[in-house]
Amino acid sequence: MSHWERSSTARVVPPARPRKLAKVPFVELADGRLQGVVSSGSDIARVYVSSVAAVTYAYACSTNNNRPCGGARGGFCNHIRTLVQEAVLQYGAERVARYLRVETAEGEPTAQTLTAGMTGTRPPQGDTTAAATVFSRFLRHLAYLELAPTTAPLPEMQWFPPTRAVA
Repeated sequence: MSHWERSSTARVVPPARPRKLAKVPFVELADGRLQGVVSSGSDIARVYVSSVAAVTYAYACSTNNNRPCGGARGGFCNHIRTLVQEAVLQYGAERVARYLRVETAEGEPTAQTLTAGMTGTRPPQGDTTAAATVFSRFLRHLAYLELAPTTAPLPEMQWFPPTRAVA
């Protein structure tokens, strides 16, 4: 058992590849879903909260004020497809496939093969009850960007692992 498994801190996994945060400023694998916030392609002031559930691939997409996405009727909308692409950049295709339990053809999975594997099963439209929680977490992350740089500890950030190796 490694040190991080015995400690009270969690490992922070660096992104598989750099992401463009303007399009998808927030993506996470949490609560049994791939979920995140995706910028609107038509209105700079609008964002969508999108999610795909593991195993069932039930999906949901709505604006931050719970208006349903017009493109998510009967299948994945462009926001969900973009969320999958950004998750692959952030976590790597294999990790996303494992988390969502997507079976793909032989070879290394890609965002396109993951999406095809999920949409090939006719995923049901899910509920949007998690949207408020996801959007709240996104806003909390944004609040940290507004803090002045400091070396003083932040009590709510104490769960982060130390920046240097612990012997």
